Amino acid sequence: MATDQLSKVFSALADPTRRDILARLGQGDATVSELADPYPISLPAISRHLKVLETAGLISRDKRAQWRTNTLQAAPLKEATTWMEHLSHLWDDRFARLDTHLAAMKALQDRPTTDSTEEEQHDD
Repeated sequence: MATDQLSKVFSALADPTRRDILARLGQGDATVSELADPYPISLPAISRHLKVLETAGLISRDKRAQWRTNTLQAAPLKEATTWMEHLSHLWDDRFARLDTHLAAMKALQDRPTTDSTEEEQHDD
Protein backbone atom coordinates (compact mmCIF):
# COMPACT_ATOMS: atom_id res chain seq x y z
CA MET A 1 0.00 0.00 0.00
CA ALA A 2 1.39 3.39 -1.01
CA THR A 3 2.18 5.64 1.92
CA ASP A 4 3.79 8.76 0.46
CA GLN A 5 1.58 11.28 -1.30
CA LEU A 6 3.21 10.98 -4.73
CA SER A 7 2.78 7.19 -4.68
CA LYS A 8 -0.88 7.62 -3.76
CA VAL A 9 -1.36 10.01 -6.67
CA PHE A 10 0.23 7.65 -9.19
CA SER A 11 -1.70 4.71 -7.78
CA ALA A 12 -4.96 6.65 -8.12
CA LEU A 13 -4.09 7.69 -11.68
CA ALA A 14 -3.38 4.09 -12.67
CA ASP A 15 -7.09 3.38 -13.12
CA PRO A 16 -8.76 4.67 -16.33
CA THR A 17 -12.12 5.21 -14.58
CA ARG A 18 -10.48 7.44 -11.99
CA ARG A 19 -8.61 9.38 -14.69
CA ASP A 20 -11.92 9.86 -16.50
CA ILE A 21 -13.57 11.06 -13.30
CA LEU A 22 -10.78 13.61 -12.83
CA ALA A 23 -11.25 14.82 -16.40
CA ARG A 24 -14.98 15.22 -15.73
CA LEU A 25 -14.29 17.16 -12.51
CA GLY A 26 -11.97 19.41 -14.52
CA GLN A 27 -15.16 20.76 -16.10
CA GLY A 28 -16.70 21.55 -12.72
CA ASP A 29 -17.93 20.08 -9.45
CA ALA A 30 -20.22 17.05 -9.62
CA THR A 31 -22.20 14.79 -7.32
CA VAL A 32 -21.61 11.05 -7.05
CA SER A 33 -24.72 10.40 -9.14
CA GLU A 34 -23.57 12.78 -11.87
CA LEU A 35 -20.15 11.12 -11.94
CA ALA A 36 -21.65 7.61 -11.98
CA ASP A 37 -24.07 8.35 -14.83
CA PRO A 38 -21.83 7.40 -17.80
CA TYR A 39 -20.53 4.16 -16.21
CA PRO A 40 -22.16 0.74 -16.13
CA ILE A 41 -21.04 0.26 -12.51
CA SER A 42 -22.81 0.72 -9.20
CA LEU A 43 -22.85 3.86 -7.07
CA PRO A 44 -20.85 2.07 -4.34
CA ALA A 45 -18.15 1.25 -6.93
CA ILE A 46 -18.00 4.91 -7.98
CA SER A 47 -17.83 5.88 -4.30
CA ARG A 48 -14.84 3.58 -3.84
CA HIS A 49 -13.10 5.25 -6.80
CA LEU A 50 -13.84 8.64 -5.27
CA LYS A 51 -12.44 7.53 -1.92
CA VAL A 52 -9.16 6.55 -3.62
CA LEU A 53 -9.03 9.94 -5.36
CA GLU A 54 -9.78 11.71 -2.08
CA THR A 55 -7.10 9.76 -0.20
CA ALA A 56 -4.60 10.77 -2.89
CA GLY A 57 -5.65 14.40 -2.42
CA LEU A 58 -6.86 14.65 -6.01
CA ILE A 59 -10.41 15.57 -5.05
CA SER A 60 -12.18 17.09 -2.09
CA ARG A 61 -15.67 16.07 -1.05
CA ASP A 62 -18.14 18.50 0.46
CA LYS A 63 -21.54 17.57 1.79
CA ARG A 64 -24.20 20.13 0.94
CA ALA A 65 -27.65 19.20 2.22
CA GLN A 66 -28.11 15.56 1.18
CA TRP A 67 -25.68 15.83 -1.77
CA ARG A 68 -21.98 15.14 -1.64
CA THR A 69 -20.19 17.38 -4.14
CA ASN A 70 -16.78 16.42 -5.49
CA THR A 71 -14.17 18.99 -6.53
CA LEU A 72 -10.91 18.53 -8.41
CA GLN A 73 -7.76 19.47 -6.45
CA ALA A 74 -4.94 20.39 -8.83
CA ALA A 75 -2.01 20.63 -6.37
CA PRO A 76 -1.21 16.87 -6.27
CA LEU A 77 -1.34 16.73 -10.08
CA LYS A 78 1.13 19.63 -10.22
CA GLU A 79 3.46 17.78 -7.84
CA ALA A 80 3.31 14.64 -10.01
CA THR A 81 3.88 16.70 -13.17
CA THR A 82 6.88 18.46 -11.61
CA TRP A 83 8.38 15.09 -10.61
CA MET A 84 7.89 13.70 -14.15
CA GLU A 85 9.31 16.84 -15.77
CA HIS A 86 12.44 16.51 -13.62
CA LEU A 87 12.93 12.95 -14.88
CA SER A 88 12.22 14.04 -18.43
CA HIS A 89 14.95 16.70 -18.23
CA LEU A 90 17.41 14.11 -16.88
CA TRP A 91 16.66 11.76 -19.78
CA ASP A 92 16.81 14.62 -22.32
CA ASP A 93 20.30 15.50 -21.01
CA ARG A 94 21.40 11.86 -21.24
CA PHE A 95 20.09 11.52 -24.79
CA ALA A 96 21.83 14.76 -25.79
CA ARG A 97 25.14 13.44 -24.41
CA LEU A 98 24.59 10.13 -26.22
CA ASP A 99 23.89 11.99 -29.49
CA THR A 100 27.12 13.95 -29.05
CA HIS A 101 29.07 10.76 -28.34
CA LEU A 102 27.59 8.94 -31.34
CA ALA A 103 28.33 11.91 -33.62
CA ALA A 104 31.94 11.91 -32.43
CA MET A 105 32.23 8.17 -33.05
CA LYS A 106 30.78 8.56 -36.55
CA ALA A 107 33.20 11.41 -37.29
CA LEU A 108 36.12 9.17 -36.25
CA GLN A 109 34.79 6.33 -38.38
CA ASP A 110 34.32 8.56 -41.43
CA ARG A 111 37.78 10.15 -41.12
CA PRO A 112 40.30 8.67 -43.59
CA THR A 113 43.14 6.80 -41.92
CA THR A 114 46.75 7.82 -42.51
CA ASP A 115 47.70 4.20 -43.37
CA SER A 116 45.48 4.10 -46.46
CA THR A 117 46.86 7.43 -47.66
CA GLU A 118 50.46 6.20 -47.23
CA GLU A 119 49.69 2.94 -49.10
CA GLU A 120 48.25 4.87 -52.01
CA GLN A 121 51.42 6.99 -52.20
CA HIS A 122 53.70 3.87 -52.18
CA ASP A 123 51.71 2.17 -54.95
CA ASP A 124 52.57 4.96 -57.41
